[in-house]
Amino acid sequence: MDRIKPRTLSGFMELLPQRQVQFERMVEALRKTYSLYGFTPLDTPAIEASEVLLAKGGGETEKQIYRFTKGDTDLSLRFDLTVPLAKYVALHHNELTFPFRRFQIGKVYRGERAQRGRFREFYQADIDVIGDGALDIANEAEVPAIIYNTFTALGLRRFKIRVNNRKVLNGLFDALGLRGQSGDVMRTIDKLEKIGTEKVRAILTEDFAVPADTADKLLALLATKDPMSALEHYRGQNALLDQGIEELSTVVGYMSAFGVPADHFMVDLTIARGLDYYTGTVYETVMLDHPEIGSICSGGRYDNLAEYYTDKQLPGVGISIGLTRLFFVLEDQGYLNDALLTAPADVLILPMTQDLSPAISLATTLREAGVRTQLYTEQKKFKAKMNYADKLGIPYVIFLGEDEVSAGVCAVKDMGSGEQVKADPDQAVTLIQTGIRQRSTGTPIQDKVSEHMRGQP
Repeated sequence: MDRIKPRTLSGFMELLPQRQVQFERMVEALRKTYSLYGFTPLDTPAIEASEVLLAKGGGETEKQIYRFTKGDTDLSLRFDLTVPLAKYVALHHNELTFPFRRFQIGKVYRGERAQRGRFREFYQADIDVIGDGALDIANEAEVPAIIYNTFTALGLRRFKIRVNNRKVLNGLFDALGLRGQSGDVMRTIDKLEKIGTEKVRAILTEDFAVPADTADKLLALLATKDPMSALEHYRGQNALLDQGIEELSTVVGYMSAFGVPADHFMVDLTIARGLDYYTGTVYETVMLDHPEIGSICSGGRYDNLAEYYTDKQLPGVGISIGLTRLFFVLEDQGYLNDALLTAPADVLILPMTQDLSPAISLATTLREAGVRTQLYTEQKKFKAKMNYADKLGIPYVIFLGEDEVSAGVCAVKDMGSGEQVKADPDQAVTLIQTGIRQRSTGTPIQDKVSEHMRGQP
């Protein structure tokens, strides 16, 4: 028989058990935080009809999508979680209660070129608030609070949420006489951080015929340290700009009330978000010590989520975390907290008697008390059994021999300290539970703060 060499496709991530536990712990923290804000979990199919996923069509989407036929049915793998949400809300509109608040953590698929930190199959973690006809701007101010609490719950400290409003940019373009080039200008300034001011200026003036003085005026405004004050000089020149300034001021004001510390957010007029469907507030979140990573969470306000599926007006606001990429980056940069318990069990029972009944009964008692318990019954040498516990990082081992069975006790060994005590089953439960609680404190991410940054935000 010819053997097939096992391999994992390029762009697909597989984790070893310890890392998988750490990843799941991050997912658990996200679920907990999202639930605190009243979001309901949602799961949509990974496979949809191609006409549903490609309703908007065009651009890079059709080039990257995984598309296939089964019989005479044209199918595609979902490439994000927003389009399936749009379909879901349009389909179940009459059964949902609005505003509809959902979170979804699931895999998406894109057939783009795989490279370091970029995957073809990856998890996204999204939240969205969908209104029926209207959606109050307070929701746009609450989203940064969710971002802040999500990343602090994970253990990150040094990050900043950058906020802007697309109405400000579009109104500003109108006021500067750039209405005809607004789309091109928007996409160009979105590249400021990647390519720098000089290259952006060159593209604006040479490729899109923006007058040099206008380009300079725009770039100077985008670079200002106090954007809200700078924008006041443009009030009254354009109705859309005035609306955007008002919305941005409202969001900034509410963010503090929602508990976002001032040193964790900033107004940044360069944040444009390349996607055309954003119409109001936009967000990007960056790690302060690793700006080269780019945004670790982004999103914004849109006017009509499901325009390709229904005539109903369904405005919304949402954010997305590329969870697989974020996990890869955190691992690569040494941010994962390896001190947290990642073992599959809290205790390993090693029966030392021919009759396994006492060990089985003890395992049942421990499990009923909520202690994760493995029963090791393989016929191996004692050293191999201990190596098994050690390699998996199981913190406690229980030995159960004839003497222990006769006395109604068990020998409990702390694998970390090496201490061993004899205890009855109830005492063993208490001992192990106390130790596990101590080992389980902490967050999935251990933020690294260099010495010169200690004490700073």
